[in-house]
Amino acid sequence: MTDALVSIETDARGVATLKLNRPEKHNALSGEMIDQLHYAARALAADDAVRVVVLAAEGRSFCAGGDLRWMEAQINADGATRAAEARKLADMLEALNALSKPLIGRVHGNAFGGGVGMACVCDVAIGASGAKFGLTETKLGLIPATIGPHVVARMGEARARRVFMSSRLFDAREAVELGMLARAVAPDDLDAAVEAEVSPYLACAPGAVAEAKALVRMLGGSVTQENRDASIDALVRRWESPEAGEGVAAFFEKRRPDWAG
Repeated sequence: MTDALVSIETDARGVATLKLNRPEKHNALSGEMIDQLHYAARALAADDAVRVVVLAAEGRSFCAGGDLRWMEAQINADGATRAAEARKLADMLEALNALSKPLIGRVHGNAFGGGVGMACVCDVAIGASGAKFGLTETKLGLIPATIGPHVVARMGEARARRVFMSSRLFDAREAVELGMLARAVAPDDLDAAVEAEVSPYLACAPGAVAEAKALVRMLGGSVTQENRDASIDALVRRWESPEAGEGVAAFFEKRRPDWAG
Protein backbone atom coordinates (compact mmCIF):
# COMPACT_ATOMS: atom_id res chain seq x y z
CA MET A 1 0.00 0.00 0.00
CA THR A 2 1.37 3.42 -0.94
CA ASP A 3 -0.28 6.83 -0.64
CA ALA A 4 0.58 10.36 0.31
CA LEU A 5 0.75 9.88 4.07
CA VAL A 6 1.62 6.24 4.82
CA SER A 7 3.37 3.53 2.83
CA ILE A 8 4.01 -0.19 3.24
CA GLU A 9 6.80 -2.03 1.43
CA THR A 10 7.39 -5.75 2.04
CA ASP A 11 10.59 -7.51 1.06
CA ALA A 12 11.04 -11.11 -0.08
CA ARG A 13 11.64 -12.25 3.52
CA GLY A 14 8.28 -10.95 4.70
CA VAL A 15 9.72 -7.89 6.47
CA ALA A 16 7.28 -5.01 5.98
CA THR A 17 8.30 -1.39 6.46
CA LEU A 18 5.41 0.81 7.55
CA LYS A 19 6.56 4.34 6.87
CA LEU A 20 5.16 7.70 7.93
CA ASN A 21 5.26 9.80 4.78
CA ARG A 22 4.49 13.41 5.65
CA PRO A 23 8.04 14.77 5.84
CA GLU A 24 7.14 18.37 5.05
CA LYS A 25 5.11 18.43 8.29
CA HIS A 26 7.65 16.39 10.27
CA ASN A 27 5.19 13.46 10.09
CA ALA A 28 2.72 15.20 12.40
CA LEU A 29 -0.39 13.08 12.94
CA SER A 30 -3.42 14.53 11.18
CA GLY A 31 -6.83 12.90 11.31
CA GLU A 32 -6.32 11.46 7.83
CA MET A 33 -2.90 10.08 8.71
CA ILE A 34 -4.30 8.44 11.85
CA ASP A 35 -6.99 6.75 9.73
CA GLN A 36 -4.39 5.50 7.26
CA LEU A 37 -2.14 4.14 10.00
CA HIS A 38 -5.07 2.26 11.54
CA TYR A 39 -5.97 0.78 8.16
CA ALA A 40 -2.32 -0.17 7.61
CA ALA A 41 -2.13 -1.93 10.98
CA ARG A 42 -5.21 -4.00 10.13
CA ALA A 43 -3.83 -4.83 6.69
CA LEU A 44 -0.50 -5.96 8.13
CA ALA A 45 -2.21 -8.10 10.76
CA ALA A 46 -4.24 -9.85 8.07
CA ASP A 47 -1.32 -10.47 5.69
CA ASP A 48 0.12 -13.94 6.34
CA ALA A 49 3.13 -13.13 4.16
CA VAL A 50 4.29 -10.49 6.66
CA ARG A 51 6.60 -11.84 9.37
CA VAL A 52 7.94 -8.64 10.96
CA VAL A 53 7.00 -4.95 10.71
CA VAL A 54 9.44 -2.04 10.93
CA LEU A 55 7.88 1.31 11.82
CA ALA A 56 9.90 4.08 10.17
CA ALA A 57 9.48 7.57 8.75
CA GLU A 58 10.55 9.79 5.87
CA GLY A 59 12.28 13.14 6.30
CA ARG A 60 14.24 14.69 9.15
CA SER A 61 11.83 13.81 11.97
CA PHE A 62 10.29 10.56 13.12
CA CYS A 63 7.02 12.17 14.25
CA ALA A 64 6.36 15.67 15.59
CA GLY A 65 3.20 14.55 17.42
CA GLY A 66 -0.32 15.73 16.75
CA ASP A 67 -0.89 18.08 13.85
CA LEU A 68 -1.54 21.50 15.41
CA ARG A 69 -4.26 22.41 12.90
CA TRP A 70 -5.99 19.15 13.81
CA MET A 71 -5.69 20.03 17.51
CA GLU A 72 -6.98 23.55 16.87
CA ALA A 73 -10.03 22.06 15.17
CA GLN A 74 -10.72 19.95 18.27
CA ILE A 75 -10.74 23.03 20.49
CA ASN A 76 -13.41 24.56 18.26
CA ALA A 77 -15.44 21.32 18.02
CA ASP A 78 -18.18 20.01 20.30
CA GLY A 79 -17.53 17.38 22.96
CA ALA A 80 -18.77 14.46 20.90
CA THR A 81 -16.50 15.36 17.99
CA ARG A 82 -13.51 15.77 20.31
CA ALA A 83 -14.14 12.37 21.86
CA ALA A 84 -14.51 10.72 18.44
CA GLU A 85 -11.23 12.20 17.20
CA ALA A 86 -9.39 11.21 20.38
CA ARG A 87 -10.77 7.68 20.07
CA LYS A 88 -9.46 7.46 16.51
CA LEU A 89 -5.96 8.09 17.83
CA ALA A 90 -6.42 5.68 20.75
CA ASP A 91 -7.71 2.93 18.44
CA MET A 92 -4.85 3.41 15.98
CA LEU A 93 -2.24 3.18 18.73
CA GLU A 94 -3.89 0.07 20.16
CA ALA A 95 -4.02 -1.55 16.70
CA LEU A 96 -0.25 -1.11 16.45
CA ASN A 97 0.29 -2.12 20.07
CA ALA A 98 -1.71 -5.34 19.62
CA LEU A 99 -0.33 -6.14 16.14
CA SER A 100 0.19 -9.89 15.92
CA LYS A 101 3.56 -9.39 14.21
CA PRO A 102 6.71 -8.08 15.92
CA LEU A 103 6.85 -4.27 15.56
CA ILE A 104 10.34 -2.76 15.49
CA GLY A 105 10.67 1.03 15.68
CA ARG A 106 13.33 2.74 13.58
CA VAL A 107 13.42 6.15 15.26
CA HIS A 108 15.85 8.08 13.10
CA GLY A 109 14.91 11.59 14.19
CA ASN A 110 13.02 13.71 16.69
CA ALA A 111 9.80 12.42 18.25
CA PHE A 112 7.44 14.57 20.30
CA GLY A 113 4.03 13.92 21.85
CA GLY A 114 2.28 11.36 19.70
CA GLY A 115 5.65 10.42 18.20
CA VAL A 116 6.77 9.24 21.64
CA GLY A 117 3.50 7.29 21.84
CA MET A 118 4.25 5.66 18.48
CA ALA A 119 7.68 4.53 19.71
CA CYS A 120 6.13 3.18 22.91
CA VAL A 121 3.75 0.81 21.09
CA CYS A 122 6.69 -0.88 19.34
CA ASP A 123 7.99 -4.14 20.77
CA VAL A 124 11.50 -2.74 20.38
CA ALA A 125 12.45 0.80 19.37
CA ILE A 126 15.98 1.67 18.26
CA GLY A 127 16.87 5.37 18.11
CA ALA A 128 19.50 7.50 16.45
CA SER A 129 21.85 9.06 18.99
CA GLY A 130 21.22 12.64 17.84
CA ALA A 131 17.43 12.52 18.14
CA LYS A 132 15.48 14.58 20.67
CA PHE A 133 12.28 13.55 22.41
CA GLY A 134 9.62 15.13 24.57
CA LEU A 135 6.06 14.99 25.82
CA THR A 136 5.47 18.64 25.00
CA GLU A 137 1.70 18.89 25.39
CA THR A 138 1.63 20.85 28.65
CA LYS A 139 3.41 23.77 26.95
CA LEU A 140 0.24 24.10 24.87
CA GLY A 141 -2.12 23.76 27.81
CA LEU A 142 -2.85 20.15 26.77
CA ILE A 143 -1.88 16.80 28.31
CA PRO A 144 -0.34 13.58 26.88
CA ALA A 145 -3.61 11.79 27.46
CA THR A 146 -4.40 9.41 24.61
CA ILE A 147 -0.81 8.24 24.35
CA GLY A 148 -0.52 8.14 28.14
CA PRO A 149 -1.51 4.50 28.74
CA HIS A 150 1.15 3.31 26.29
CA VAL A 151 3.84 5.67 27.56
CA VAL A 152 3.30 4.67 31.19
CA ALA A 153 3.08 0.97 30.25
CA ARG A 154 6.49 1.27 28.55
CA MET A 155 8.30 3.50 31.04
CA GLY A 156 6.57 2.61 34.30
CA GLU A 157 5.04 5.29 36.49
CA ALA A 158 8.22 6.40 38.28
CA ARG A 159 10.22 6.93 35.10
CA ALA A 160 7.28 8.46 33.24
CA ARG A 161 6.92 11.10 35.96
CA ARG A 162 10.35 12.43 35.01
CA VAL A 163 9.10 13.64 31.62
CA PHE A 164 5.31 13.31 31.49
CA MET A 165 4.32 16.74 32.84
CA SER A 166 7.29 19.10 32.30
CA SER A 167 7.43 19.24 28.49
CA ARG A 168 11.23 19.17 28.76
CA LEU A 169 13.18 17.62 25.94
CA PHE A 170 15.46 14.63 26.50
CA ASP A 171 18.07 12.93 24.39
CA ALA A 172 18.37 9.37 23.11
CA ARG A 173 20.55 8.31 26.04
CA GLU A 174 17.84 9.32 28.50
CA ALA A 175 15.19 7.74 26.28
CA VAL A 176 17.03 4.44 26.83
CA GLU A 177 17.11 5.04 30.59
CA LEU A 178 13.38 5.74 30.53
CA GLY A 179 12.68 2.49 28.66
CA MET A 180 11.27 4.23 25.60
CA LEU A 181 14.18 3.08 23.44
CA ALA A 182 15.94 -0.27 23.73
CA ARG A 183 19.14 1.16 22.30
CA ALA A 184 20.55 4.38 20.89
CA VAL A 185 23.10 4.07 18.10
CA ALA A 186 24.95 6.35 15.72
CA PRO A 187 22.77 7.29 12.72
CA ASP A 188 25.04 5.32 10.36
CA ASP A 189 24.52 2.21 12.50
CA LEU A 190 20.74 2.48 12.77
CA ASP A 191 19.82 0.17 9.89
CA ALA A 192 22.18 -2.55 11.11
CA ALA A 193 20.78 -2.27 14.64
CA VAL A 194 17.21 -2.58 13.34
CA GLU A 195 18.18 -5.58 11.20
CA ALA A 196 19.70 -7.23 14.28
CA GLU A 197 16.27 -7.04 15.92
CA VAL A 198 14.41 -8.20 12.81
CA SER A 199 16.45 -11.18 11.67
CA PRO A 200 15.97 -13.52 14.68
CA TYR A 201 12.22 -13.55 14.08
CA LEU A 202 12.71 -15.02 10.61
CA ALA A 203 13.87 -18.27 12.23
CA CYS A 204 10.80 -18.44 14.48
CA ALA A 205 7.36 -19.94 13.89
CA PRO A 206 5.05 -17.00 13.06
CA GLY A 207 2.10 -18.42 14.97
CA ALA A 208 4.23 -19.03 18.05
CA VAL A 209 5.57 -15.46 17.88
CA ALA A 210 2.02 -14.07 17.69
CA GLU A 211 0.84 -16.15 20.64
CA ALA A 212 3.95 -15.31 22.67
CA LYS A 213 3.37 -11.59 22.05
CA ALA A 214 -0.27 -11.90 23.13
CA LEU A 215 0.81 -13.77 26.26
CA VAL A 216 3.47 -11.26 27.30
CA ARG A 217 0.99 -8.42 26.84
CA MET A 218 -1.49 -10.23 29.08
CA LEU A 219 1.11 -11.08 31.74
CA GLY A 220 2.42 -7.53 31.71
CA GLY A 221 -1.01 -6.03 32.35
CA SER A 222 -1.44 -4.58 28.87
CA VAL A 223 -3.26 -1.30 28.26
CA THR A 224 -6.93 -1.77 29.06
CA GLN A 225 -10.06 -0.40 27.44
CA GLU A 226 -10.86 1.29 30.76
CA ASN A 227 -7.53 3.15 30.68
CA ARG A 228 -8.01 4.17 27.05
CA ASP A 229 -11.51 5.45 27.80
CA ALA A 230 -10.25 7.41 30.81
CA SER A 231 -7.49 8.99 28.72
CA ILE A 232 -10.01 10.09 26.10
CA ASP A 233 -12.26 11.64 28.75
CA ALA A 234 -9.27 13.45 30.24
CA LEU A 235 -8.25 14.87 26.87
CA VAL A 236 -11.78 16.05 26.06
CA ARG A 237 -11.94 17.89 29.39
CA ARG A 238 -8.54 19.44 28.76
CA TRP A 239 -9.52 20.61 25.26
CA GLU A 240 -12.43 22.45 26.89
CA SER A 241 -10.14 24.33 29.29
CA PRO A 242 -9.18 28.01 28.91
CA GLU A 243 -5.51 26.97 29.13
CA ALA A 244 -5.80 24.79 26.02
CA GLY A 245 -7.41 27.61 24.05
CA GLU A 246 -4.71 30.04 25.17
CA GLY A 247 -1.85 27.63 24.55
CA VAL A 248 -2.84 26.68 21.02
CA ALA A 249 -3.72 30.30 20.16
CA ALA A 250 -0.33 31.46 21.44
CA PHE A 251 1.42 28.85 19.32
CA PHE A 252 -0.23 30.03 16.11
CA GLU A 253 0.21 33.68 17.03
CA LYS A 254 3.92 33.05 17.75
CA ARG A 255 3.76 34.53 21.24
CA ARG A 256 4.26 33.29 24.77
CA PRO A 257 1.14 31.97 26.52
CA ASP A 258 0.01 34.01 29.49
CA TRP A 259 1.33 31.47 32.04
CA ALA A 260 4.88 31.38 30.65
CA GLY A 261 7.50 32.74 33.01
